[in-house]
Amino acid sequence: MCAQCGRLVGVAEEKCPFCGAWRPGLFGWATSLRRLFGGRLDPFTLIAVACGALYVLALLLQPEAIFRPAGILSMLSPGSRALLQLGMTGGFAMERGWWWTLLTAMYLHGGLLHIIFNVMWIRNLGPAVAEVYGSARAFLLFNLAGAGGFLVSNFMTGVPTIGASGSIFGLLAALIVYGRRRGSSVVTQQLWQWAIILGAFGFVMPGINNWAHGGGFAVGWLAANVMNLDDDRQDSSWVLLASLVLIGLTVLGVGLSFVGVTGELLG
Repeated sequence: MCAQCGRLVGVAEEKCPFCGAWRPGLFGWATSLRRLFGGRLDPFTLIAVACGALYVLALLLQPEAIFRPAGILSMLSPGSRALLQLGMTGGFAMERGWWWTLLTAMYLHGGLLHIIFNVMWIRNLGPAVAEVYGSARAFLLFNLAGAGGFLVSNFMTGVPTIGASGSIFGLLAALIVYGRRRGSSVVTQQLWQWAIILGAFGFVMPGINNWAHGGGFAVGWLAANVMNLDDDRQDSSWVLLASLVLIGLTVLGVGLSFVGVTGELLG
């Protein structure tokens, strides 16, 4: 079935004869990919689980950091070495050519309250974005916004940074774009209020990366405007494939960070 027009096509068709979509069957893999994202794979559950698993792993990699004196905002904070090993980004990463940290850093968090707050927003906003854009496109929006926010931050400040906040601002932007395109002013106003409140927190709370927030919002806005809106929220085969590639690159990136940082420490 062509992901763009929904009509039956051959798996080896180079172009859909009805709508012109290129490689609509994705060499026979399109049906399996749609079944994976449409049924077995909930991307935002996957994101929340990945955040939790990497948070626990960071604590285990540097357990002495758990017991250092700290305030309530940094309670159960992973150590800097562990976060570097798992893919924290910043100017140092860009200087070394560690581009993959733009993907890995959004799954890392600096404390118990940090991860609880971010996962709460992911679980609230993520399913709503998936409902209106499709699961795979929502996953792409999350990752593109996070990576774009980190890229802006690394260029403007270069400070070491982690967290899913830039991605969350990207999800907010995507929902605002949807509300504007559908003419829902009430929903759009509510989302703008949330974005303004979250943005204001960045100027009163310590250690908040406002560049990553702003960059994530801008990238989420641009990406959502590029994406087509259709009533059946059918993700194209290439969007599904891109989502799987992103998952693979993120897992690979964690491994590359661990090997790279550990090698530097031992060297």
